[in-house]
Amino acid sequence: MNSFGYAAHSADSPLRLFEFERRVPRPDDVSIEILYCGVCHSDIHAVRNDWRNARYPIVPGHEIVGRVLAVGPDVTRYQPGDTVAVGCLVDSCRRCTACGRGWEQYCEKGSTATYNDVDRHDGQPTFGGYSDRIVVSERFVVRVPDRLDLAGAAPLLCAGITTWSPLRRWNVGPGSKVAVVGLGGLGHMALKLAKALGAEVSLFTRSAGKEADAHALGAGHVVLSSDKAQMAKASGRFDLIVDTVPYVHDLNPYVRTLASDGTLVLVGYLGPVEPMLNTAPLVLGRRAVAGSMIGGLPETQDLLDFCGEHGITADVEMIDIAAINEAYERVLKSDVKYRFVIDMASLRK
Repeated sequence: MNSFGYAAHSADSPLRLFEFERRVPRPDDVSIEILYCGVCHSDIHAVRNDWRNARYPIVPGHEIVGRVLAVGPDVTRYQPGDTVAVGCLVDSCRRCTACGRGWEQYCEKGSTATYNDVDRHDGQPTFGGYSDRIVVSERFVVRVPDRLDLAGAAPLLCAGITTWSPLRRWNVGPGSKVAVVGLGGLGHMALKLAKALGAEVSLFTRSAGKEADAHALGAGHVVLSSDKAQMAKASGRFDLIVDTVPYVHDLNPYVRTLASDGTLVLVGYLGPVEPMLNTAPLVLGRRAVAGSMIGGLPETQDLLDFCGEHGITADVEMIDIAAINEAYERVLKSDVKYRFVIDMASLRK
């Protein structure tokens, strides 16, 4: 199936128009016309080979919203015309314990990423959502509720589910005290979702002047993490801290703001912790530091349904696909509130 998209061909080359073949649909496949695709910071990491696992050419994009064009004979949940979405995964082994629990993101045999990966059935590369269409197994497609703005819904497939999963895992609800570290694509979704779940929500930020934005997104309090007095005042306060910062930073000041039995969960950073984590507050307060990534397919559908009920979408800036390289530079400068979304109609002009 002939397709068009934007691809990176090396770590230091700009993304450009790329013609490639999508697979012939299998019996359980859904063929989707892509309407919108969010731009994730991990797209930049992938195309610039920051994680040393690039398989060029790379067509990025794993925050995909589109319309069903056709379905295979074994598909039962979707039909042409349905509005659907595809996130970070397009397959898994489907048989291990994790997959059986709906945790495809933790597949014991390794899940298949939407792009920069290899299809486990035919060995062909996977290409993502910066393209006109995609073909995905029914099991890895989710339904988008009617009331959601489609462009604003696209980032729910990564930024949304990445923050929703720990909020659900640690049972956030009325009476919970939740803090979010960092106000970006993930952070702004964490604030919105925690607030909608009924929690008392705070933002940790290094930069003054974010109070108005934080309050508008659902934060009742803003703590300047560079202010020792404010950090001391927050000591022992939070049941859950969702840390969205994507680079090395000191976790110790945040750990001290956890209540007993509280957890700081990392969703933005992969790598060694520096400086060394002081375990005394963990042991003496029965506190924990944990990690979490995206959710599985049932949890992603749960998120979309919740957002449909509460009218929650990401705050986005729309761009044409031709502006993608400029958008990458702006992401690196934190010059977006809070997520770029590509109008894929611009690819078809």
